[in-house]
Amino acid sequence: MLRNVLRTSRWLARRQINNIAPVLLRHYPRISSKVTSLSFNRQFSSTPSSQISDVDQAVFEEICNETLESLCEYFEEIVDSSPNLKGADVTFSDGVLTVALGNYGTYVINRQTPNKQIWLSSPVSGPKRYDLVLKDGGHWVYKHDGISLHKLLQEEISKIVSNKVEFNKCSHSLV
Repeated sequence: MLRNVLRTSRWLARRQINNIAPVLLRHYPRISSKVTSLSFNRQFSSTPSSQISDVDQAVFEEICNETLESLCEYFEEIVDSSPNLKGADVTFSDGVLTVALGNYGTYVINRQTPNKQIWLSSPVSGPKRYDLVLKDGGHWVYKHDGISLHKLLQEEISKIVSNKVEFNKCSHSLV
């Protein structure tokens, strides 16, 4: 619902700008020589289609499975060793890793095979889509800020458990 409200708000704002622009240009002729049109561009994918086909499907599947399995094992270690995470639950099934941390929220990390990405839903930082970078054995990077999946998890989980956790022990990590 919130997404629809935001879309409607953007649509109304664009419509209002496009309705006001000709009026402003009539009242302020100096602007009209500099501004010829207003346009809005929107990119719908975080990965250009040219980059999706760069990774072989078998390589993607292998690296993705190794990453998710090692994250699952490490999250289980963290939950077992952290006294403030009693009742937390870690499950991994069909390419979806769910880490329920009770009052701290739930992390969901899952494979997106068509996009060749790993998606993260974090109660702290929100949703992110990580692309596979094959350099240095393969690691996962969020293209918008350049931060790796493991580095973000290390920062967020360290604050939750009040101890330093080291996700560089996991497969395909870049911390």
